[in-house]
Formats: sequence, C-alpha cells, structure tokens
Amino acid sequence: MSADRRTSRGGFWRRLFALVRKEVRQLVRDRSNLALGIALPAVLILVFGYGISLDVTHAPVAVVLEDVSPAAHDAIAGLMFTPYLAPVLVGSMVDAEDLMRRREVDAIVRIPSDFASRLAAGSASVQLIVHGADAATARAVQSYVGGAFAQFAARQADRARLEGRHAGPAVIGIVRLEPRLWFNAANTSTWYLVPGLIVLIMTLVGAFLTSLVVAREWERGTLEALFVTPVRPTEILLAKIVPYFGVGMIGFVMCLAAARWLFSVPLYGSLAVLVAASVLYLVVALCTGLLISSAVKNQFLASQVALLTSFLPALMLSGFLFDLRNVPWPVRFIGNALPATHFMELIKTLFLAGNVWPLAAKDGAILLGYALVFFAAARAVTKKRLA
Repeated sequence: MSADRRTSRGGFWRRLFALVRKEVRQLVRDRSNLALGIALPAVLILVFGYGISLDVTHAPVAVVLEDVSPAAHDAIAGLMFTPYLAPVLVGSMVDAEDLMRRREVDAIVRIPSDFASRLAAGSASVQLIVHGADAATARAVQSYVGGAFAQFAARQADRARLEGRHAGPAVIGIVRLEPRLWFNAANTSTWYLVPGLIVLIMTLVGAFLTSLVVAREWERGTLEALFVTPVRPTEILLAKIVPYFGVGMIGFVMCLAAARWLFSVPLYGSLAVLVAASVLYLVVALCTGLLISSAVKNQFLASQVALLTSFLPALMLSGFLFDLRNVPWPVRFIGNALPATHFMELIKTLFLAGNVWPLAAKDGAILLGYALVFFAAARAVTKKRLA
C-alpha cells in the first residue's frame, strides 16, 4: 500500500508537470493572452495613475470686481496665488454668468461695489456662485474660495490688532488651525488610487484570462482528448492556474514598481505581508475565472460573465473610488461580500498606514476562505464535466 501511494504521488507530479508544460506552451503561442496579461496592466497603470485624479486643481473661477479699491484687490489676492484655483477677471456679472452656462468656469466670485465701505464698518460680504453639476468639484471649489477669504479675514484681524482696534466682533480672538494629514502626507489622490490598481489589474489578469481557458478548449474540442487520459480534475485545474499565476505576479511586480518609482507612493507596511496577501487574492481571482470557464463553454459568454462578476464590481464596489460607508446599506452589503473589497482594504492599509495586524489577519483569513471555496467549486464543476 505504501508503495502504491508513492507511485500514485509520483504519477500526480509527473502528470501535473506535463499539463503545466502544455499550458505554458499554449500561453506563449497565444499572443493575445500575453498582451492582455502584460501589456494591458502597463496601459492601465499609466491611464489610472496619470489620467484619474480626485484632486481639484486650477479650477477656473470668474472674478467680478465691482469695487476697485485696494481693500477689494487685497481680498481677491488669496485667489490668485493658489494652485487650486485659476481666477479670471470678468467685466460684469452678465459675462460671468455666460461663462458659467458654457461650463468654462466652475464658480463666480462677485466683489460688490460697496465692499470697502462695508469692510470698514465690519460687515462686508462677497457673493460666491458655484456650478453644482459636479457635487465633489463644487464642494472643493467652495472650500478653496472660503479658505482664501478666511486668510484675508485673518490678515485684516492682525492688522486691526496692530493698530489697536478690532474689525468687528467676529475677529476678536483668533484661533489658528494647524492641520496635519495622517496616512497621506502628500495630500494627493494618487496615493489613494495607485494601491487600488493592484487589485484591479490582478482581478483582470486572474479572472478574465482564466475565464477563457477551459471554454476555449471546449470550443476547440481539445478537452475531450483529456478525457481518455488518467489526469484528474484537480491536476487540470492546477495546471491551468500555474501559468496565469506567473502572469499575474508579473502584473503585480509592475504595479509595485510603478507605485514606488513612478508615483512615489510609500509602503509603510511589510512587503512580505503585501506579497502574501497578493498571492492569496490572485489565487481567488484565478479560481473565480476557472469556475466561470468550467461552467460556461463559450469564450465570449465566459468573458462577459467574468467582467460583470469580477472586474466591474472590483472597480465600482470595492472602495477603489469611494468609501463604501457613504453608500446605501444594500450596496454596502454587496460590496463587503466581494473578495476585492477585503484585499483593497488590506493593501491600502499596508501602503499608507503600515502593519495593522488585526485587520491583516481578518482580511487574510477571508481571502484564504474565498480561495478554498472557489477552488472547491471549480473542481466540483469540472468533475461534473469530466464524468
């Protein structure tokens, strides 16, 4: 019995090695798969890294200066010297409103003609009109303009204090805010988005590419040739996972290099934990693709199912673009059921916050559970097909 077990174990490794060699040759011959697995991640890194930003910079703002006094010019000086706003002096409100309708400016700042006199009396006001079609941009522009005029008010208060007077009850006693950003010292959305690219690329390479492999063999009729061989379902699945695992890890290394040297994103956590978590998630994505490929015999249908069930949810519902705590609870429930959500949470924490071991253990255990469940499901479906 012991000799039989050793013979069976040795046969397993021989059959697995032969199947892996066959899959590697097919992968190398298929230029389209190599392009999707290697060239597409490079394109996504450049597009998402440089083309997508949640930051609002150089927002065009129309400034209507109805008061030409030195106080009015001093008030709008804060708008002129900031990288977040691009003020444009406009002659009248009619022209400014026309620019707003054509979406050439995001806001209008109107300095009324009695601004200087009201400022001397301590009750000056400035009108701000913001284009509200894009709510996030509108809030950012409103915040930037408000900050610029808050600095002007602080300068007026300092000047009044030096002159031994005060400019009204609102400036009696100044509280200075000293902000400090944790986990994103550069204050840029690039640090927030680039780690998520690893999730998207590994999802695309893992789930999308492997969703085609079994379906392609069904279409070509080559899978029937395996039915008459002594190979087992587990060996077939492992042989198809190994080559694409290597392609996925190439994409992971490309993302890691781009994050460090192209976008200067720091890695405060452990590199070993990051690699281990990425390996786990890549196995989850590969098993997801194999499950789809084994259940669907058509390549086109398998690719569409893979996109709808893996890549698009990872893009929209994993926390890549927005915090899931801000969405309705049914959407949040679906998002929290996705493996990509837990990997996204873990990888962003490792990059920007460091080793938070309770969170790493929780998300790592969830990813391991998903990997085992999806592989078992893929094996069960494949076993039924081979029976």
